[in-house]
Amino acid sequence: MKTDKLTFALLVSATLFGGTALAAPPMASGGVLTGNNGMTLYTFDKDADGKSMCNGPCATNWPPALLGDGEMASGAYSVVTRDDGKKQWALKGKALYYWSKDQKPGDQTGDGFNNLWHVAKP
Repeated sequence: MKTDKLTFALLVSATLFGGTALAAPPMASGGVLTGNNGMTLYTFDKDADGKSMCNGPCATNWPPALLGDGEMASGAYSVVTRDDGKKQWALKGKALYYWSKDQKPGDQTGDGFNNLWHVAKP
């Protein structure tokens, strides 16, 4: 029980303070991309040319899916360097994000938000 609470606290802390590092590249689950935590990943229409346009308060609501230590992109996955220098996963050049309002694996409450955010699909 203590381990579950600690894991949750670390995940929340990482999410609130600059993104969540993935221990592996994003994966397909149920026709959408998820992090290794099972949470849905999203793309942002304003991102262009391999650059994330979601920084500051935007990244608080849409935490970037950050690379874990030693992770390298391959196949359709690439890496976007954020304004703060952190490395973020991307699919076909589109940066990948979580939505802070998704509560559990499988939630997709950010899909279509402001007509700019979309569930990432393989």
